[in-house]
Amino acid sequence: MPDLENELKTLIIEHLNLEDVDPAQVNPDAPLFGEGLGLDSVDALELVMLMETTYGAKIATSAVGKTAFASLRSLAKFVRENRKK
Repeated sequence: MPDLENELKTLIIEHLNLEDVDPAQVNPDAPLFGEGLGLDSVDALELVMLMETTYGAKIATSAVGKTAFASLRSLAKFVRENRKK
């Protein structure tokens, strides 16, 4: 799964224009929102769309989103389990 985590790091940083974030410095267990990457609710909407368009992985409810977006590692797990092949 480290390859998917690295792919997600790059995708998120590029898509959300996080120019000051180095993918190598992103801790896969750190929160994506608040501390950690410091994403906000607008970023959450962008990520929901990004996961659906890139991987076909639909985040159907806020509870699913909260679990999936807890950290980069949890997002990679969600994508791995829900991506459309």
